[in-house]
Amino acid sequence: MAISRTVEPKDIFVGRLKHGADLLEELTSFCREKQIRLGKIQALGALKRARLAFYNQSTRKYEFHDFDQPLEITALVGNVSIKDGEPIIHAHVTLSDDKSAAFGGHLAPGTIVFACEFTIEVFQGEDLIRGMDDETGLPLWENI
Repeated sequence: MAISRTVEPKDIFVGRLKHGADLLEELTSFCREKQIRLGKIQALGALKRARLAFYNQSTRKYEFHDFDQPLEITALVGNVSIKDGEPIIHAHVTLSDDKSAAFGGHLAPGTIVFACEFTIEVFQGEDLIRGMDDETGLPLWENI
């Protein structure tokens, strides 16, 4: 059975990231600057290169994959919550190459922006706090 809670919309930010910026770091900095602690993120655009991760459920470790080539962001979806007292972004991204082949994974630092437009929908309500989940080995929402 799903565990959930209701949140209410508060603000919506739309923006553009700097060419050459680290996608994950720039979105995280924006959330810190605007004091966004609970929200939803979407983005699209293009990358100079990407670093994605896949969580190996057997080893409970992330496996990283680097793509040193231009790519399109066909979809980026994620959320903002709190880990260790600070805003953290958990995002997954689907990318396509010059032949329109698509692939995706967990957005990791080292993903460099060519051009990127984003939307962050901010929610009001109690922060969602990430804590270690023993069953999965992942930092999941613990106070939901």
